[in-house]
Amino acid sequence: MIEHRLIEKMLSVFNKEIKKIRESKTVDPVIIDSFIDFIRVYADRTHHGKEEDILFKELENKDLNAEDKKIMQELEDEHTISRKNVKELIEAKRKFSEGDLKSADVIADKLSFLVEFYPVHIKKEDEVFFPATEKYFSKDELDKMLNDFWEFDKKMIHEKYNQLYESLSKN
Repeated sequence: MIEHRLIEKMLSVFNKEIKKIRESKTVDPVIIDSFIDFIRVYADRTHHGKEEDILFKELENKDLNAEDKKIMQELEDEHTISRKNVKELIEAKRKFSEGDLKSADVIADKLSFLVEFYPVHIKKEDEVFFPATEKYFSKDELDKMLNDFWEFDKKMIHEKYNQLYESLSKN
């Protein structure tokens, strides 16, 4: 849930940039690239990654009630929706960079989607899903999962920059 607080803070920065885009009809590609990097690496790969690769996988071994299963599926679907939106944001930024000035509105719309999406998604996790599913684990299981989260985080920086190397070395 600590990660949620940083995502929320970043959304306020997104909001400021959306306002600038809507008023000026122009986009700062560097800022948009920074937003994309934050969402892809921090919110999706790191945060959602821990949920999907660790928490949800552990929950698959538990006898979840129907409501908890339903919410877990909703969360996974929401992660997919977020990824699709980010891909569309990347495409709109590419078009804007190539001279399609109308893409500024699409960029603002995609950022607006994220600003509206994440608070609802986070609230569902913080107030409903996480408290409800904690009961399926013993204290030792929760401690192990927390350790797994830390290990996951430690590997992320290496994964990010290995991918950067791979993409740059192909040129």
